[in-house]
Amino acid sequence: MAKQKEEIEENKVKINSVDAKFALAKKIIAGLRDELSNLERLLASPEDTNLDELEALVKKQPSSEGEFMSPANEGKILEGVFDGQNMVGSDGRQYIVPPNYASKSKLVEGDILKLTIQPNGSFLYKQIGPIERQRLVGTLTRDEITNDWRVIASGRKYAVLPAAVSYHKGSAGDEAVILIPKAAPSKWAALENMMKNEV
Repeated sequence: MAKQKEEIEENKVKINSVDAKFALAKKIIAGLRDELSNLERLLASPEDTNLDELEALVKKQPSSEGEFMSPANEGKILEGVFDGQNMVGSDGRQYIVPPNYASKSKLVEGDILKLTIQPNGSFLYKQIGPIERQRLVGTLTRDEITNDWRVIASGRKYAVLPAAVSYHKGSAGDEAVILIPKAAPSKWAALENMMKNEV
């Protein structure tokens, strides 16, 4: 009976992972379809096409070197999945999530983020779909070879962001409270709190 329950839980994790990959793949395909459609319209338009029609496909921005032109649909809003360090966008690319933002927001691997790319090129992230979390207590350690921070909890090692360790003024041996996805395996954990190891 216990074995059947474990198999059911394991299948749930696999289904969740497959569903997330499938949903992301569908968004990538939709984005590519839109870009190809705009490209086809541009190439299929006759040479004497009205400039107003072409300008609908182009976004103009003034810069110190003159006017800068880019595709109108470029870089507005993207959704993606947080992988512990970066956001994997619906376009299939990785976007760097500022470690301070990830630490303060306690982002967990699997959270859904929205990225707004401003006209000046700055990135604004917002968490729009937090994954269900589980809280664990473990011990903060530092890898002797890579110097990376890890938390050992429930017999597993979880990577944590150095910015989170710095924010909490953590030291090797301190007790750490971490957040991990409840129904999916993860390599990364969000550092929620620290309790100093008084020696």
